[in-house]
Amino acid sequence: MSVAAPPAADPAADTLTLRVLQRRVAAIYANYPSNFAARLAFLALVAPVVYLQFQDWRVPVLLAVQLPVNLFCLFVVPRWTPAEPLADSPVWASRLTRVAMLLGAADALIPALLVTAGNEMVTMLLTVLLMGNCMRVVQSLRPLMAPMLWCALPMMLSLIVSLAWQATTLHLLLATYVAVFLAMALGVGVRENRELSETLMLRFEKEGLAARLNEKIAAVEQASAEKTRFLATASHDLRQPMHAIALFGAAMQQALRDHPEGRNAERLMRAVDALGTSLDAMLDVSRLDAGVITAAPRAIELDTLLLALNQVFLPQAGQKSLQLRVRASGLWVHSDPHLLYRMLSNLLDNALKYTRHGGVTVIARPRGEQVWLEVRDTGIGIVPQQLERIFEEFYQIDNPGRDRARGLGIGLSIVQRLARLLGHTVQVRSRPGRGTRFRLVLPLAEAQETSEPTMLELPPELRSTPVLRGRVLLVDDEAEIRSAMTQLLGAHGIAVEAVASEAEARTALARCDEEGSAIAVLMCDYRLAGEDGLAVGQRLRERCALEAPLLIVTGETSPERLQHVRASGVPVLFKPVSAQTLLRTLAELSSATAPKP
Repeated sequence: MSVAAPPAADPAADTLTLRVLQRRVAAIYANYPSNFAARLAFLALVAPVVYLQFQDWRVPVLLAVQLPVNLFCLFVVPRWTPAEPLADSPVWASRLTRVAMLLGAADALIPALLVTAGNEMVTMLLTVLLMGNCMRVVQSLRPLMAPMLWCALPMMLSLIVSLAWQATTLHLLLATYVAVFLAMALGVGVRENRELSETLMLRFEKEGLAARLNEKIAAVEQASAEKTRFLATASHDLRQPMHAIALFGAAMQQALRDHPEGRNAERLMRAVDALGTSLDAMLDVSRLDAGVITAAPRAIELDTLLLALNQVFLPQAGQKSLQLRVRASGLWVHSDPHLLYRMLSNLLDNALKYTRHGGVTVIARPRGEQVWLEVRDTGIGIVPQQLERIFEEFYQIDNPGRDRARGLGIGLSIVQRLARLLGHTVQVRSRPGRGTRFRLVLPLAEAQETSEPTMLELPPELRSTPVLRGRVLLVDDEAEIRSAMTQLLGAHGIAVEAVASEAEARTALARCDEEGSAIAVLMCDYRLAGEDGLAVGQRLRERCALEAPLLIVTGETSPERLQHVRASGVPVLFKPVSAQTLLRTLAELSSATAPKP
């Protein structure tokens, strides 16, 4: 015959009970000095009555009992302190109960010895004093039920019995009044004890919930930080070889421009560009989370921005036989043109990916002090259960196989982050099988007669790329990067001094001085064999009196390091860098520091 094991105790519940008990004990000991002072005042009022009215054996008996009991409780009984262990709380509660029993027994002798017949004034005076003492006991010991009862009941029951024992009308009435009073006083004490218990339980339960919530929040923040570090490390490690591939590929494409194999080089570069786009998207998320991207809102004309979007996405729509309608509005909004362009680019790209028939429409409408800028499509739509998740990172609808042609699933996450940065609102409404509408709520701006041109980050094929003629000092600890950069820039007629360390860079600078050839741009990788490339570049410029501008090239996506680079004010390119972007940046830096004729 087997016996079922008793259920295991809940450690959390046991701890909660101990904490409540500890607070009750603490409440009583906090008032222990003042409570005992009130007790001594009570005895001081009783003493003259005893001495003046009863000059017999009762005086030494009461003195022999009260004096040692009160001295013991005042000087011998240990005092609780907050340093006492939580597990010892039951011991302290039991100690209080024993002290209360001792005091209750001592006080029970007072009515037993002093309530007599034929001395009504003394009896009524003692009754009033004992009732007052009872209220003091109930108020001071109500946090713990046992001490309260053991201290109050012996004294008051002794008073009731002593009054009733005299059997006179006055004494019986007094006994009745005292009994009613005792019931009411204990009722108040019991109720307050229960309320205190419930209050403490709720308080500690809330504290426990708050502590668990903080633990969950800390765990989520830690997981988020670990995810960010993982993405940063993975992105950096991927960008290093990707950067070399992009540079070698660009050099090969330049060399095979008029060769039959040139088409294969173009295909290679398209694949490299696609992978670079994916890495750049992850970088955008890291930069937004790090606060590196800042908004510069101003009044911009929507039609200019929408025209640029139409030029970029019209070929993509044509390849899928979709209609792309971008309606002019003549409206102006207050926003950052670069970031707003990026938001609309992501929304349009998303709409075209998930639309098989029909088309995509972009329309802007004024609504009071706002402008509703909407991207509508006739695509597959989104079920209501997924609407809340579409802004999550790497979440894609109906793409379990992670088809690369459908993107990474972070475009809408970037849109939401940019909207928060700009203070815009993103709204979405969708009907499965009918299409989706994304709405950006933008602040309306007054039309400007003369305004700055709306600078947009258009694709490289829509911009001309200047060519740099000059010498570049490259500091990179990876031989493949140095070789690829030398080939690429050499194919465009740019001389390169490629070195692996700061010491080699100083040697190269000294050699260039001897040859009389100036350095146009100093380009450093951010990670240089454990060193900070930014610090290396700044030291080279300072110690070697180098006037050439510094350019940092990095594959970092860590938010902390991105903030560090941004705070320096040094221009930075993120790997993999396209040949066109690299050449244009070098030309801009060189021309900015070139002497004016």
